[in-house]
Amino acid sequence: MRAPIMATKIEAAPKVGMVSLGCPKALVDSERILTKLRADGYAMSPDYEGADVVLVNTCGFLDSAKEESLEAIGEAIAENGRVIVTGCMGNEADLIRARFPEVLAITGAHQYEDVVQAVHQAAPPARSAFVDLVPEGGLKLTPRHYSYLKISEGCNHACAFCIIPSLRGKLASRRIDAVLREAEKLVSAGTKELLVISQDTSAYGVDTRHEPREWKGRQVRAHMTDLARELGQLRTAEGRAPWVRLHYVYPYPHVDDVIPLMAEGLLTPYLDIPFQHAAPPVLKAMKRPANEAKVLERIRNWRRIAPDIAIRSSFVVGFPGETEADFLYLLDWLDEAQLDRVGAFRFEPVEGAAANALPDAVPEEVKEERYQRIMEKTAAISAAKQAAKVGRTLAVIVDEVGEPDDDGSIGATARSQADAPEIDGNVFLRDVPEALQPGDIVEVTIEDADEHDLFGAIANP
Repeated sequence: MRAPIMATKIEAAPKVGMVSLGCPKALVDSERILTKLRADGYAMSPDYEGADVVLVNTCGFLDSAKEESLEAIGEAIAENGRVIVTGCMGNEADLIRARFPEVLAITGAHQYEDVVQAVHQAAPPARSAFVDLVPEGGLKLTPRHYSYLKISEGCNHACAFCIIPSLRGKLASRRIDAVLREAEKLVSAGTKELLVISQDTSAYGVDTRHEPREWKGRQVRAHMTDLARELGQLRTAEGRAPWVRLHYVYPYPHVDDVIPLMAEGLLTPYLDIPFQHAAPPVLKAMKRPANEAKVLERIRNWRRIAPDIAIRSSFVVGFPGETEADFLYLLDWLDEAQLDRVGAFRFEPVEGAAANALPDAVPEEVKEERYQRIMEKTAAISAAKQAAKVGRTLAVIVDEVGEPDDDGSIGATARSQADAPEIDGNVFLRDVPEALQPGDIVEVTIEDADEHDLFGAIANP
């Protein structure tokens, strides 16, 4: 008689909850942490109640962001009680512990091993050789069809309003072959759009003297243009080049070299450049390059090479010492630049920033009035640019497909190449086929537009 088969009992995996705050770079940190924890045998919990421990990845860039992080920590403690804090506020452990002494552990930004070790101590992992834990490409907090690709940490700039170098340290670039290997895995796992992020994408490789590494049988430098060219060689399962967006690009001279890659179709015609202001006195006070006239000429040249290029930027209003003349200069500059996407922020003192000591603080009511004026100006520019797209056929990537209406029609939310997820506009589609899926890239005819969004239908369905 055959001996009975004894079933192996697999111990239930401890569950980890994650609250991720701040910018896409912090989101990538969260994904890396979760991927490592999943590989170590942990399961993920979508809510506080089911989690054995909760991670709060904090943001500490602005005082308002710090307060949001502290509120998130407080909520996690109230709802769960077992909380580990990581991220940019990790360097303010005393502040966090003074307010929340029950926090289990506190680690700093991109200290992956430290936070994983803290989770191991709080909720020891369940080991099993019978469970496949991590999908190819790692765990993601974004939809399957787009992924953030972090190429470096830290920043070498000393902008007066910013404390990023003190939070995340000096520039530390990843090896080019490691970045490309990660990108290749992401694309093979279903990513259709890569969003390249860092604190300063243009400076990639400066700290390593653009050290070359072997990739696919050839030497490739750790340099933004080399990276962009190589990413443009990747192909999805359908044989298409993924969309590749460059974010946080400082306008160094070599940025000109990536524009032809956009014209060739190797790179998405999109640049995210944090200009911050245009008036020379304000740029000088911010410790930013003050070559706004040359930038305008470069923008005109970029558009000659890649006519469909979309340029996004952000600006600070109410910086200490900003006069009405400075602000009018910025508005006139925006009229000339005709940027496609613009975000604006009221200046906010951040603890530890050099700008806090500058004289001639701008009153809050003046900041607010200038903020409303710049948003009105940029909305008008955006509306005109959007209206000019009506009647055109554009490629879009689908983010979400809705449920059928009462009459059976289905709508979808998509984005054009001019739209990065979460921060730019959308393309709303009507009467899409039932088979349409998130991540599909389709051609659409634009039928209408408002200040920021487009409306249309799939061309030749």
